[in-house]
Amino acid sequence: MEIRGDTFPEPSGRAPTAAPDGPAVRPRPYEGTWRFTAPVRDSSVPRARHTVRDLLRRGGVPLSEELLHSLLLILSELVTNAVRHAALLSTEIGVEVVVGADRVWIGVEDGHPYRPSALAADPDREHTGGRGLLLVTAIVAEAGGSCEVLQTASGGKVVRAVLPLWPTSPAG
Repeated sequence: MEIRGDTFPEPSGRAPTAAPDGPAVRPRPYEGTWRFTAPVRDSSVPRARHTVRDLLRRGGVPLSEELLHSLLLILSELVTNAVRHAALLSTEIGVEVVVGADRVWIGVEDGHPYRPSALAADPDREHTGGRGLLLVTAIVAEAGGSCEVLQTASGGKVVRAVLPLWPTSPAG
């Protein structure tokens, strides 16, 4: 399986941006945006996870091991959902990772218009699947991040999670 796209740009080549109330702010060396596509197949789940893990490590992104594992679990759930539910209308999924000064975004795009929602945990339910987004929202909430589903111009969707690079204190 081949993952196609720009997975290792040189983020340090970006121009400084002006701060709202001060001088230009130069991006940190680990900041950047990475995008790639993968076929809608089960084998894309581990490949996407390994690709993102490698790019974060090679980029020197200052992530704790706990945050890295959380991001990779979120990615696995989102890619799995796209593979299982969007295959009828998508031959590829898109993965985007954006690393800012203090946040990291992970998003998975597919061509299916259905907007998923997290299923509530039901211990009496025989079928154990369908709770991936429940897990994603719990991980995101615990980390102090956010999760959203955005419609794309082509009629599909992007499911995106945003997490702080550093843990928030219990007080806020």
